[in-house]
Amino acid sequence: MPAWSLRDDGLQIAVRVTPRGGRDALTAGTEEHFAARLSAPPVDGAANAALIPLVAKHFGVDKRAVTIIAGETARLKRLHVAGDPHILARIAQALYGECP
Repeated sequence: MPAWSLRDDGLQIAVRVTPRGGRDALTAGTEEHFAARLSAPPVDGAANAALIPLVAKHFGVDKRAVTIIAGETARLKRLHVAGDPHILARIAQALYGECP
C-alpha cells in the first residue's frame, strides 16, 4: 500500500508510529508510510490518543474526522481522514514531498 490513497469520503494513510520519540511530529517515512514520532508512551492507548490530534492538525481537520481503521496495537497503522479527498491528497503530498 502506498503512503496514502484516495477514498470517496477522504483519504486513507499508513503511518508508522514511534512512541516515546521526543516531540510529536508527522513526516515522510518510506514509500509505504508516513512516520509519526509521539512523546506519549505505548501504554493504555496513549500513543493512539496522541496520534489522532497530530494527524488532524497536519491535515487541517477536526479530531473526529480521523479514525484508526487498522493496527490499533501495532506500530504500523492505517487511518482514515474524512474530508475532500483531493484537498487532503494535496496536503499529504506537501507533507510527504512527492506523490507515492
